[in-house]
Amino acid sequence: MKSELTIIKIGGKIISDSELLEKYLKKINQTNGNVIIVHGGGNIANDYFKKNNIPVKMINGRRITDKIAIEKLVMLYSGKINKNIISKLNKSEKKYIGLSGVDSKVILSKKREIKEVDYGFVGDITSINGIFLKLLIDNNIYPVICPITADKNGLLLNTNADTIATKVAIEMSNYYDLRLLYCFDKSGVLENNKVIKRINYHDYLNLLKNKTIKDGMIPKIENAFDSIKNGVKKVYIGDINIFENPNNSTEICLS
Repeated sequence: MKSELTIIKIGGKIISDSELLEKYLKKINQTNGNVIIVHGGGNIANDYFKKNNIPVKMINGRRITDKIAIEKLVMLYSGKINKNIISKLNKSEKKYIGLSGVDSKVILSKKREIKEVDYGFVGDITSINGIFLKLLIDNNIYPVICPITADKNGLLLNTNADTIATKVAIEMSNYYDLRLLYCFDKSGVLENNKVIKRINYHDYLNLLKNKTIKDGMIPKIENAFDSIKNGVKKVYIGDINIFENPNNSTEICLS
């Protein structure tokens, strides 16, 4: 019988709101069993870019990452944001370790091919070192992963944090019963200010068509479907209540 693992992705306004982040991290520390945390930090990056007159370029919720942007994102994601989260988590008795995809080659990626859009220094994941992550978890050390990866030649790449959470969840489902929680600042996917309790792929296409789902929610939902199709047992999208009452958030379902 497999033991349980909860993968928790936090991002959006949670990361940029110190008080809210503290509340989420407290809930994570109270979560029973094994956890892996994956974080973004796009709001902090956008604020930093604007203050320093660096253009913020987004298409359908995905960042265009040029040479200047990747240098700053490495500094912010793997440095300031990751270590701030670790320092707050360390108030508990649990042990956490901050990782980028670069560390121990835990996540290898390749530079995204140029098709309709040149995304620049953006990475598409090619492999996850699940054995290394399992080794940490078996020793009660819980990874906190930021969205910086590299290719086999060491080229640093910005990689969508929702995608990292998904690909890590799929890989780790080989070893654990997996639950994946996408946490952000809303109680779930909303339609007319009400939480949609369940979304299957047919529902998603309709919600996409009427623009209920747009911008950064698009890659989040696409990643959620990818995970549920590939071995992850439960996938939820919601706010801090997701830890105690996941049924009050949005569940992504096959049918």
